[in-house]
Amino acid sequence: MLCFETKKNTLTVRLSGELDHSAAKDIRRELDALIVQTDARKLVFDLKGLDFMDSSGIGLVIGRYKLMKRRGGSVAVSGTDAHIDQIFKMAGLYQLVERLA
Repeated sequence: MLCFETKKNTLTVRLSGELDHSAAKDIRRELDALIVQTDARKLVFDLKGLDFMDSSGIGLVIGRYKLMKRRGGSVAVSGTDAHIDQIFKMAGLYQLVERLA
């Protein structure tokens, strides 16, 4: 599930439940539309409500990083639990996205 809010040029997206192959496809489509509609310059993934993430989630983050970079923007992540934090570290995502407290 995806909820979002915008403040100034920041689009904050709250993900909950499972971020797997079947969910990532719909989230990707909705998120890309939101980025264009809001003209966001910073995308923040709030992952506090996320129970599970697989490689599709990594692909989702990397794809949005590339999209935001092309638009002159950036990506950050917050609310990672120990498991998801480990996935981000192993995948090297913290080299691309900012980790917020």
